[in-house]
Amino acid sequence: MNRRYRTFWSWVLIVTMIATGCAPQQPFYCREDGDLSHYLDVATEIEYPDVEEPSLCEVQNTLPPLTLKNPENYEIWELPLSEVVHITLCNSQVMRQSFVQRIAAPPDTISRTLITSGVVTTSYDPALAETVTGLSVGSVFQGSGPEAALSEFDAQLDANVFWEKSRQPQNRPDADPVIGLLFPSILAQDLGRGSLGVSKTTAVGTEFAFRNNTTYESNNIPTTSRPLISAWNTNLEATFVHPLLQGSGAQYNRIAGPMSFDQYAAGLGNPIDGVMIARIRTDQTLNDFEGGVRNLMRDVEDAYWELYFTYRDLEARKMGRDSALETWKKTNALYLTGARGGSADREAQARSQYFLFRGQVEQALTEVFHAENRLRYIMGLSMSDGRLIRPSDEPTTARVAFDWSGIHVEALTRRVEIRKQKWEIKRRELELIAARNLLLPRIDAVGQYRWLGLGDELINQSDAAFNALGSSAWGVLTSGEFQEWQLGLQASIPIGFRRELSGVRHHELLLARDRALLQDLELEISHQLGDSIRDVDLQYGLTQTNFNRRVAAEAEVSAVQAQYQFQQVTLDLLLDAQRRRAEAESAYYRSLVDYNRAIMNVHYRKGSLLDYDGVYLAEGPWPGKAYFDAMRQARKRDAGLYMDYGYTRPNVVSRGPVMQGCNESCETGAADGVFEAPGPMPEEAVPMEEALPAPGTPSRTGDPTGS
Repeated sequence: MNRRYRTFWSWVLIVTMIATGCAPQQPFYCREDGDLSHYLDVATEIEYPDVEEPSLCEVQNTLPPLTLKNPENYEIWELPLSEVVHITLCNSQVMRQSFVQRIAAPPDTISRTLITSGVVTTSYDPALAETVTGLSVGSVFQGSGPEAALSEFDAQLDANVFWEKSRQPQNRPDADPVIGLLFPSILAQDLGRGSLGVSKTTAVGTEFAFRNNTTYESNNIPTTSRPLISAWNTNLEATFVHPLLQGSGAQYNRIAGPMSFDQYAAGLGNPIDGVMIARIRTDQTLNDFEGGVRNLMRDVEDAYWELYFTYRDLEARKMGRDSALETWKKTNALYLTGARGGSADREAQARSQYFLFRGQVEQALTEVFHAENRLRYIMGLSMSDGRLIRPSDEPTTARVAFDWSGIHVEALTRRVEIRKQKWEIKRRELELIAARNLLLPRIDAVGQYRWLGLGDELINQSDAAFNALGSSAWGVLTSGEFQEWQLGLQASIPIGFRRELSGVRHHELLLARDRALLQDLELEISHQLGDSIRDVDLQYGLTQTNFNRRVAAEAEVSAVQAQYQFQQVTLDLLLDAQRRRAEAESAYYRSLVDYNRAIMNVHYRKGSLLDYDGVYLAEGPWPGKAYFDAMRQARKRDAGLYMDYGYTRPNVVSRGPVMQGCNESCETGAADGVFEAPGPMPEEAVPMEEALPAPGTPSRTGDPTGS
């Protein structure tokens, strides 16, 4: 019966396992209360950072955007280009890039451009380069700034103090009384040691140090073997280590920074990142900052003149719409009265032309809003504040001729990219000098002088002998009775210099590569400048052509309209003439704006755009305490002892500050340019200045179309 019972329950267990499967089961606990609020069932979640940063007023106080259906009134804001530049520079801690080209870019490209700090230039970049510490981030070495590089030569204070108490069993018998008196089986000690020192590395690589070392010892060893129960031992030592070949001289130490003997012997090498390399890195950052400001000015001018064109294009479309509306009204009146020339097909054709121009006006008005918003973004203004910016400056219509030989030399001298690449070449030249220094053997002269003192106490007024009770360690030391010194040489010379020779060859190749990059950069800039000059002549020619086309189109409309009134031409010719007049008006202002942008592009290509816009870069004011401390340091240096480092002094690396400012010719429109009067026009053409109306004036009711 028991066998059948076991067989039955075995089958029940098998069936239960098959029915339930092999799913894992949670264990049971007696004191479980069911509150699992502390349990997190996920390892990673999308969370929001706990950061509270105030937004710009231009972001918080923005109004709804201007659209065709926006009923809000707005105010016209007349702005000259000079004021636009001023507002932009005041609001540009971040050098915003025009999103005209980025508007069609992939979203990830836009986010990288807007967010990645390495892409967008900011006003903090020069200060960041000046204050970087030069620490390694992972396996990447971040170059140090000038202050961090100079800190390698600062005096270093190091100190330590330790106190120990030990109780150590000794391998000695306890039963022997004689041995127990001399050497106890348990050694009990009180130990103390401390050190205080100052070290300083000079500009030629010599390291000086002055240090005090103090130790204290007290134990339970019987005094029969020593006169003092406890003893203080102190010393003062002065040391120097001077490199004789490798690492010696101000030139190497200012290029690569100081390298100790222990650092070289351990094979750690020395990253070439001295104060001169750090200074060059700062100059390159300033070049990047200047380039960012220059690009900002280019985008400002592009957006300003593009907004000017959208206003002109809107006026051209409005002119076409108004003329088409007038024609439709006349044709519709003839159609309603059944007069000659008022057929249904002509009425429908005139109405179609009107709605075509009306759609173009609506599109042109939206383009005005878009262009105005792009200019606002570059200027750092809010998206909408109840005002509509309208350019008040007029584009120049004078012919501008540049002297090719002059601007070509100027471009090869003033372009920021060339200046930065030349700094890179100077850096490679200095690195090569430092790399060649490593081919010398490492031989250092070492010297040490030490004063010693031993006593029962560290400091007291007793004149007891150094090995008597009550003696003073500092008293013995200052007596000068115990002194010692050491002079010698230490060397570490790799056989073959394989690593050093490879490093020299590497820096030679880097120098050759950067020189080739400079030559290619000059070639590219020369081609860019030639293209910009070609564009100036092209756009000026197109401006003259489109001006004559505009005059001819206006005359055609007047003639065809007079003939149409006498039923001498069909409606098609009149409508086509009106359409061509609007297109000619828009094309003329398009070429005129492109001509002014081409002049600006020449200044951009030859490196004088900031002068052309009247922008001057200079360091801002420091706090008053900084000037006070700087004056103190200058007076200290003036009163100090001048040390001539002789032939190891580094050569000249800079030719002085870059000249900034605007000469007389660039104030009038183009630096080093020759201004000529416009070419002769056809007899029926009027002067371009007289034919250039002011930008269309939108009404203050919120409808620039006037409809």
